[in-house]
Amino acid sequence: MTLLELFLIAVGLSMDAFAVALCKGLCMKRLDYRQGLTIAGFFGFFQGAMPLLGWLLGRQFSVYITSFDHWLAFILLSLIGAKMIHEAFKKDAEDPHCEIKLDLRELTVLAIATSIDALAVGITFAFLAVDILPAVNFIGLTTLVLSFFGVVIGNRFGLALKNKAEIAGGSVLILIGLKILFEHLGLLVL
Repeated sequence: MTLLELFLIAVGLSMDAFAVALCKGLCMKRLDYRQGLTIAGFFGFFQGAMPLLGWLLGRQFSVYITSFDHWLAFILLSLIGAKMIHEAFKKDAEDPHCEIKLDLRELTVLAIATSIDALAVGITFAFLAVDILPAVNFIGLTTLVLSFFGVVIGNRFGLALKNKAEIAGGSVLILIGLKILFEHLGLLVL
């Protein structure tokens, strides 16, 4: 996996956290950089930890599925991407819950919820023999940076970018899944 592919996966996975960070920034009357870094830190940590957990699980089964791992990577990345795009078009029935106080329990739940996709990507990484420690550090750091900017942008501009970010992230994951499939089928040579 190239650095560009890893970067695109990291950005794609970060879009859920970015969208939630936008909402958190919107809730702040004045931008609090410490709270922004705390929010970004939670999202970055869990977004990096989940692929590691998925990789550990996937390594247990990689021997049995190497003959069709490219199909599995394509299916997992496409499903995650399609879910993100679908959620971008869903109408939220309730207004975002705004609270000035930073609730660490709620933040932990949000960080876990936005990083479940990364667990599935970690499983895919095991099948593709990705060097996991640099990959999870890169994903975690990318999410941390994008989430922090999400808080800042949300505080300044509101929710205008939330759905676009989820659509872009989902599309990137689907395209990477297609690239992996096409390379393994010999339809794409780079």
